[in-house]
Amino acid sequence: MTTDETLNELLVRLFKDIMEIEARCLVNEEFKDISYNDFHIIEAIGLKEPKSMTAVAKLMDVTTGTLTKAMDGLTEKGYAVRERSKQDKRVVWVYLTDKGKAAYAHHEEFHRKMIANIKGQLNEQETPILIYTLAKLVDYFQEEYGLEEE
Repeated sequence: MTTDETLNELLVRLFKDIMEIEARCLVNEEFKDISYNDFHIIEAIGLKEPKSMTAVAKLMDVTTGTLTKAMDGLTEKGYAVRERSKQDKRVVWVYLTDKGKAAYAHHEEFHRKMIANIKGQLNEQETPILIYTLAKLVDYFQEEYGLEEE
């Protein structure tokens, strides 16, 4: 196998595996009523001050209409709250409930464990090389495909 074939195989497999494993780990017995995508909406809403629906939709790279549909489910299931702004009725604020914060923490813990495991397998010299290499990949995708930096 050539170097290019090896790199391609590793990148494709890594992307697929991370998505599949994350989905499998996130949707567990406690959070079986929400989807993998719902976890990412919860992550976009975050733990700090409420965000506008427009801001969350932008973070998710979806329309506010698409987000509204997903938020209907999250609010019905008790993970998030939507409130219309008192100052500007066109603005809808969203924030997480305690149940939503628990889902956020569950998602965050998955990422914390993943990073700890990766770092645990690398020595002091390898970690900065991995970070540099991954940053180069991010730069490439942002420049080549016009993705915005988060």
